[in-house]
Amino acid sequence: MSKCWWQKCRPLNQHTDKKYGHDLDHIAVAVHDLAAATVRFIELLDAKIIHEEIVESQGVQVRFLQVEDAMYELLQPLSGDSAIARYLDKKGEGLHHIAFRVDDIYAEHKRLSELGLQLLQDKPVSGARNKLIFFIHPRDMGGILTEICQPR
Repeated sequence: MSKCWWQKCRPLNQHTDKKYGHDLDHIAVAVHDLAAATVRFIELLDAKIIHEEIVESQGVQVRFLQVEDAMYELLQPLSGDSAIARYLDKKGEGLHHIAFRVDDIYAEHKRLSELGLQLLQDKPVSGARNKLIFFIHPRDMGGILTEICQPR
């Protein structure tokens, strides 16, 4: 019987080098109304807006909010045919993905691919905040869409 990818992995705390370290980068939330969601985060969590941009390649407007040591990325679709719009139509507002930061995204892409994970991009692509990113299919991550990112 073939082992699943997670049975081939050592726990992260057993890795002796930093290249497999995964620091939480942000938690992404899909929203219909970016302005209303921002007000909600500011009023409830005392969040501070730290960055916003439009990512045309993904059809989304993003706003990053800092809440103490945590960072949230609010995602609003630019059009009705974007991936975020389809997500909102299917599941409604809420958690879209979690993102982990790595030091060498190309090595991590190769490693995860070799472990048999379904990666949604053939190679890292440009994302918000001048980062390279790729996603792991939720089916391989306990139902959670997972982004791997690296600052340029």
